[in-house]
Amino acid sequence: MSAKTVYETVESERELLYDLAERLWETPELGLHEHESAEALATTLREEGFEVDMGVAGMPTAFVATYGEGDPTIGILGEYDALPGLSQEVKAERSPIERGGAGHGCGHNLFGTATLGAAVAVKRAIEDGELAGTIRYYGCPAEETLVGKTYMARAGVFDDLDAALTWHPGDLNTPRVGSSNALNSLLFEFEGEAAHAGGSPDSGRSALDAVELTNVGVEFMREHVSDDARLHYSIPDGGDAPNVVPAEASVWYFVRAPSREEVERNTDWLRDIAQGAATMTQTEVEERFLSGCHDYLPNGPVTDVIWENMEAVGPIEFDDADREFARDLLETVSESNRESRLEDLPEDLRETVEPHALYPDPVPPFNEDVTSGGSTEVGDVSYIAPTGQFNAATWPVGAPGHSWQVVAANGDFGKKGMLFAAKVLAGAAHDLMTDPETLAAAREEFEAATGGEPYETPLPPEAEPPFDMTAE
Repeated sequence: MSAKTVYETVESERELLYDLAERLWETPELGLHEHESAEALATTLREEGFEVDMGVAGMPTAFVATYGEGDPTIGILGEYDALPGLSQEVKAERSPIERGGAGHGCGHNLFGTATLGAAVAVKRAIEDGELAGTIRYYGCPAEETLVGKTYMARAGVFDDLDAALTWHPGDLNTPRVGSSNALNSLLFEFEGEAAHAGGSPDSGRSALDAVELTNVGVEFMREHVSDDARLHYSIPDGGDAPNVVPAEASVWYFVRAPSREEVERNTDWLRDIAQGAATMTQTEVEERFLSGCHDYLPNGPVTDVIWENMEAVGPIEFDDADREFARDLLETVSESNRESRLEDLPEDLRETVEPHALYPDPVPPFNEDVTSGGSTEVGDVSYIAPTGQFNAATWPVGAPGHSWQVVAANGDFGKKGMLFAAKVLAGAAHDLMTDPETLAAAREEFEAATGGEPYETPLPPEAEPPFDMTAE
């Protein structure tokens, strides 16, 4: 049997997959609260014959769906959380469905659905006796806050995989061969004493002052960390009224760097700054470690299989209406925003894709030695099993991720990119399950890259999934 069989299975389920992606798009849910989305995906898999284990790793919206038995065991990773404040109709003008509501500005409605389509296609090949082994679908919540896979990894749910596959929506079809930043996510909660800010400020101790001093300290710290390191923050709680000295305040930090070691060094420095701010303001500080993830370790043999299937599946079949809508969306994107995306591309690739609103063809791997500024907890999976991932075009070339324009695209022509991704994933899983030599080469490269050391979670034993950091 060739991979063409699983491509055909995916194609035969186009209507089901389109309906499911639209259903998730219409009910966007924030991380760790994706109850409807997780249930829709899990129910579909259950009805298909998968054994579904809900609520893994202490997260009600995390699940593992399994079909088959024996080796090899191939895992396909799915995501389905949305982003706050990006509610948007399928229009080329800003038009929220619900003002302040969530929206799929990263395309996870397509992400979770494409991976499901691939898992179903492989399952049917196993059922028909054309493949042997085990296929797993991992329902991974809260990717946007780098939570889901890190807690799942700590729980050991990826430990017996021979390989893992995943993808992400984007503006080009290309394998991901570069790395990503490791990260720590932590919250500092300061406690002082309330007082009347006008009548008796001397009797108060401002927790907000401690937050601001922490942030000032970090600004001076920035000069002395590597150029690749990143520290950014938000203030979830800054007090309630100007005439009350805030007794409670908090600041939420992401600490990123290309390696876990540098992340840990910079986090320790950040902790010293927060403690110093508490000392200066005579307040108390408590730290909550929310999440942490590894850098991404791309596996060459697995990525090569992905690329072979991208070439075999061929261009996405965008039509004139898709291109027209994509052009309309791009007209609302500032030139500087599109420029900042395109300037990261090699010059010859940029010249090829820039004139297009949508670029349907597979693009060979590039930027192998580049570490992206962002982070992904796919990195943790990549330190447990050989892992490959790729991007597929679901939004206009150069449109910024996490934008309303992307929400609109992912509710429309993005579904065609989703179907492409499902075929590539199904084909890659098929090829890995029928080629023990490639799996052996993937394992050999993995062992060399990790030095044979077992995966270590960045999470301290007391860390728990931060359900309160995103509202339902």
